[in-house]
Amino acid sequence: MPVDRFINRELSWLEFNQRVLEQAANESLPILERAKFLAITSSNLDEFMMVRVGGLRLQKQQNKSVVDPVGLTVTQQLHWIAKKAHSIVKRQYRLLREDVQPQLSDFGIRHVDLSQCSENIADAAEARFHTDIVNVLSPQSVAIDWSFPLLQGLGLQVCVRMVAGGTGNLVPEHLRAGQKADETDAADDEWDYAVIPLGKSISRVVPLPGDLDGSESAHNYVLLEDLVMHHAKEFFPGRDVVECVPFRLTRNADIQLREDEAADLLGGMEEVLEGRRYSGAVRLEYSATASPEMIAFLREALSLGDDDLFPIDGPLDLTYLFALHGLDGFEALRDPNWPAVPNPRIDAAEPMFSTIAAGDLLLVHPYERFDSVVRLIEEAAVDPDVLAIKQVLYRTSKKSPIVAALERAAENGKYVSAIVELKARFDEARNIEWAREMERAGVQVIYGVRGLKTHAKVCIIVRREPQGIVRYVHFGTGNYNEVTANLYSDVSLFTCDDVLGADASAFFNAVTGASQPRQLRELSSAPTTLRNRVMELIEGETERARQGQKGEIIAKLNALADPKVIDALYRASQAGVRIRLNIRGVCCLKPGVEGLSETIEVYSIVDRFLEHARVLYFRHGGDEQVLISSADWMPRNLDRRIELLIPVNDPTCRERLLETLKTYFRDNTHCWKMQQDGSYKKRSVSGKVERVRSQRVLYDEITKAFREAEMNRRTTFETHQAQDS
Repeated sequence: MPVDRFINRELSWLEFNQRVLEQAANESLPILERAKFLAITSSNLDEFMMVRVGGLRLQKQQNKSVVDPVGLTVTQQLHWIAKKAHSIVKRQYRLLREDVQPQLSDFGIRHVDLSQCSENIADAAEARFHTDIVNVLSPQSVAIDWSFPLLQGLGLQVCVRMVAGGTGNLVPEHLRAGQKADETDAADDEWDYAVIPLGKSISRVVPLPGDLDGSESAHNYVLLEDLVMHHAKEFFPGRDVVECVPFRLTRNADIQLREDEAADLLGGMEEVLEGRRYSGAVRLEYSATASPEMIAFLREALSLGDDDLFPIDGPLDLTYLFALHGLDGFEALRDPNWPAVPNPRIDAAEPMFSTIAAGDLLLVHPYERFDSVVRLIEEAAVDPDVLAIKQVLYRTSKKSPIVAALERAAENGKYVSAIVELKARFDEARNIEWAREMERAGVQVIYGVRGLKTHAKVCIIVRREPQGIVRYVHFGTGNYNEVTANLYSDVSLFTCDDVLGADASAFFNAVTGASQPRQLRELSSAPTTLRNRVMELIEGETERARQGQKGEIIAKLNALADPKVIDALYRASQAGVRIRLNIRGVCCLKPGVEGLSETIEVYSIVDRFLEHARVLYFRHGGDEQVLISSADWMPRNLDRRIELLIPVNDPTCRERLLETLKTYFRDNTHCWKMQQDGSYKKRSVSGKVERVRSQRVLYDEITKAFREAEMNRRTTFETHQAQDS
C-alpha cells in the first residue's frame, strides 16, 4: 500500500464544514435558511476548536514528535488547521456582509447601527440599556498579571481601554465604540483596561422599534455588545473611554476523566466540567477594528500565538443567527415545513406491542415520527404486563419524555435499568442531572463501563404474555432525543425477534454487570466483535470478487477514519468490488486512485436534515446483508466505545432500507463527490436531466405511503366484536 493513501482527519473535517458553509451561499435556499447555515458553521467550528484543536494542543505538550497516519506532525497539523480555519471564517463573514445581511435587511430584518439610527430607535435602545443592562452587567478592572479574570470559554466579553487616571472628559468619536486609537494618543503604560462579561441572562439579540421605514412588520434589532459599547462610558463615570472591543475566548474542552483515579465517577465528571470552564485557551476572536494596543494586551494576557488570533470583520459568534431564523412572521423566508408522519403500519388505536408483534417495524426519521419510540416506552411504563425496561441513554433532551416515562415505570413497580453515559461530551451536566433524578424515582442507574463510552442505542422491554416472556426491542442509529430527532436523519428498528431479543439482553447485562459478554448470535458489539464483523464482511466481498463473483459494498456513515478498515476497502477495490460510500463528514480514504481505489466512490449529502444514520449493505453472494449501527468506522467507535451492529433480517424492512440507501446516490442537487485529493465537487445537473434531492424524495415517498394507508383505513369497514364475558 502507498504511504500517502490517507487524508488527514482534521483537514477532512474542515472540508465538511466548508460544504456546510456553501449552503449559506446557495441562492436557491430561502434567506433565513442561508443565515441558519452560517450559524451552523460557526457552531461547528466552535466545537472543532474546543475538541480537536484542544486535543492536538495537549498532544503537542506531551509528545510533539508523534505523527498522524498521513505523516503530519502535531505542529504541522495545527498550522494547516489554522490556515484553513481562517479561510473559512473569511468566507463566512464575506457572505454575511455582502449577501445574507443585506437581503435580510431588504426583507425587514435589520441590524441597527446605533450611530446612524433615528431618534426614536436611539431613545428605545438607551431605555433598554438603562432598564435591562447597566443594572445587570458588572465591569472588572484587569491587567496582564494575576488580576486578569478567568473568563469562561465561548462567553462574549467587551474589553474597554481607558486613559489612566482619566478626567471624565468626552473622548473624540473616532476613539470610541471599537474604533482604532492613534498610536500617539498615549504611551503603553498610560492605559487602563476593564472587561465587561456579557453573560447569558440577557438575550444577545435586542429587539428595537420597527420604524426605519414606517413598516410595522419590520424586525429591527441590535446586538447586546453593540448596545454595551455604545453606552460603555456609563460603566466608568469619571474615566475617559478610548476603545471598546468585543472578544471571545475558546478554551480546550478535550479534558478526559482519569477513571483509574476517580473513585466517584459522578464527582469526577463534575470536576471535568469545572476544569473545562477554565482550561487553556486555543482561540481568541476579536473585532477587526481593535487597535494594536488592544490586540497586544489580550494576546499577552491570554498567552496566545499568531495562529490563535482571529480578527473578525463583523459580529462575533454567528450563532445569534439561530434567533433570527426562529422569528415569528417571516415564514416565507424559511423552508416550507415538512411535518413528520406516522408509519403506515402504526395505528393510534392499537398498542405498539401489537404492531411490533405483527412483524418487524422500520422507521426512517425525521420523515416518520419519533414519537412512536416515545410512545412505546410510555405505554410500557403503565402496562401491567411489562416487567422490566432496560435502556441506554447517551444524549437526551432538556425535558425528556423518555426519562419521565422511565421514572413513571419505576414508580409503578417495574424493574427499570438505565445506562446513563456521563462521559457524553457537552451533555455531561444534563446526564448527571437525569441520573440523579432517575435514581430518586427508583431507577437502577449504571454509569457505563470504566474506560469506555457507552454509545449504543437500544431499549429492551420485557413483557409477560400468554405464550410466555416476550422481549420487545428498539434499536436505533440516533439518540433518544425527541428534539434532535426532528433534525437528524436516523433509522429505528422495532422487533420482538427471539434471537435479537436474547442478544440484546445478554449485551445489556454484560455492560451493567461489567462482565465478559457471551458470544452473541446475531448482534455484534464494540469493542469486542464489531470490528471483526465489519472486516469479515468487507473481506468476504473481496474474496468473492477474486473468485470471479460480483462484489458490492454500500455504506452510509458519519465518518470513515479507521486505517485498518480503509486498507480493507482498498484491497476490496483492487479485487474489483464496487464500493459506494455516503460519508457525511470526515473521510480519510482517497477514492478513485488508479491501482488503489478505482472502484470506490465517496459522496456527501448536506441538506436541511443532518445525515446521521449508519447503514451498511454487502451483496454477500446474492444473500444480501443489510445492517444498521450506532458506530462510525473510526478507531474510537470500534475500539474505545460500546457500540452495536444490528442485522435487518425482515425482508420487507431490509428492502425498504436498501432502497432508502440507494436514493442518496441519485442525489444531484445537494450531493458532493469527493476527489482524490480530499476536496469535494458539488454534483450538478444540466439540460433535461431530472433534478433529484434525496431528502425531498424520501419525504415525498413516505408521506405518500402514509396518505394511501389513511385512505385505505377510511374506506375499510371495521366491525366491533362482542367480547367474551
